[in-house]
Amino acid sequence: MHILNLKNVPILEQLCIEEALLRADTHNWCLINTGAPPAIVMGISGKPHSLLNVEKVRSDGIPVIKRFSGGGTVYIDPNTVFVTLICNASDVSVLTQPKPILEWSEKLYSPLFKGFEARENDYVFGEKKFGGNAQYIQKGRFLHHTSFLWDYEAANMDYLLLPERRPQYREDRAHTDFLCTLKANFPQKEELVNALCTHLMATFDAKIAATDLVKEIQARPHRKVSTLVDL
Repeated sequence: MHILNLKNVPILEQLCIEEALLRADTHNWCLINTGAPPAIVMGISGKPHSLLNVEKVRSDGIPVIKRFSGGGTVYIDPNTVFVTLICNASDVSVLTQPKPILEWSEKLYSPLFKGFEARENDYVFGEKKFGGNAQYIQKGRFLHHTSFLWDYEAANMDYLLLPERRPQYREDRAHTDFLCTLKANFPQKEELVNALCTHLMATFDAKIAATDLVKEIQARPHRKVSTLVDL
């Protein structure tokens, strides 16, 4: 597995890198990104006027990105830690189906987050969510990306509406009653990243990726779907 550790990379740029690593390469990857500037990220089928306080998003100049995968809508900022796993299913012995991939990720992360579970499409401690997931599956290969809440500001949740489709366990709880953070577990974001890299090194035959390799992969022809949304 190749580990790509990014800092301060905007989420649209990160998603473009992910698409290249998924579609134009055959290696296994773990992409980590910390410090991304504020933005809102929607799944490929998301409808802004159903999911966002569009007037507030516009007035505050928050960019809205539509990613190439499905899943829900999230507000992200420098306190979000992104971890994306891109794997050949045969290399990690998992079926290319959403539930087996989520269960595989739960087992992978269990040494890092004691007492957590994967519930519906989320990572939770009890009834509160600290990580949201989305997937993209193609023949023999899959991508599983997670937005970990290391910390967040409650006021920023006002950019998001309560979605019509939401996890059953959430019920009608507001974002601030539904979310928790990893800051108590990892007082510094770097501690979370270091723990993850150490765990990956021990679990896989992992190595840090060369920047030139990533640039070469990005230059290969491949389909590009992630885009900035015009509100």
